[in-house]
Amino acid sequence: MTGETFEYAIKKDIRNNPIVREVDRDRHRDMWRTATLSVFLVGVLLFWAWQHFELLRHGYRVEQMQRERAAETEVNRHLRLELDTLRSPVRIERLATERLHMVAPAKNESAVIERVMPAPAPPSSAVARR
Repeated sequence: MTGETFEYAIKKDIRNNPIVREVDRDRHRDMWRTATLSVFLVGVLLFWAWQHFELLRHGYRVEQMQRERAAETEVNRHLRLELDTLRSPVRIERLATERLHMVAPAKNESAVIERVMPAPAPPSSAVARR
C-alpha cells in the first residue's frame, strides 16, 4: 500500500448530533408572510385570468348567436315569401282550373252569403226578475 491509499482509507468519525439549531422565529414568520402574500397574489392573478377568459368566451358565444340569428332571419324571410307565394289568389285559381278542372261560376249562379254578427251582450247591470 502506498501512502495515498492509506490516507483515503482513514475514516474520520465526526458526530454533529450534539449540535442543536434554534428556530429563528423572525425568519420563520417572514417566510410564512411571504408565502401567504405569494398565494394571495397568485389567487388574484388566477381570478383575473378566469374572468378575462370567461369574457372572451361569452363574446365569442354572442357573435355565434348573432350569426345564427341572422341565418334564421334569412330562413324566416324565405319561408314567408314562399307562404305568400303559395297563398296567392292567382296561383290558387290556376291550380283549381288546371288540376281540379273547376270553372268560375257565372254571375247568376253565385250566391253571396253575408256574415251574421252576433248580438252584443246585455249590460252587466241587468238582472233577471221573476
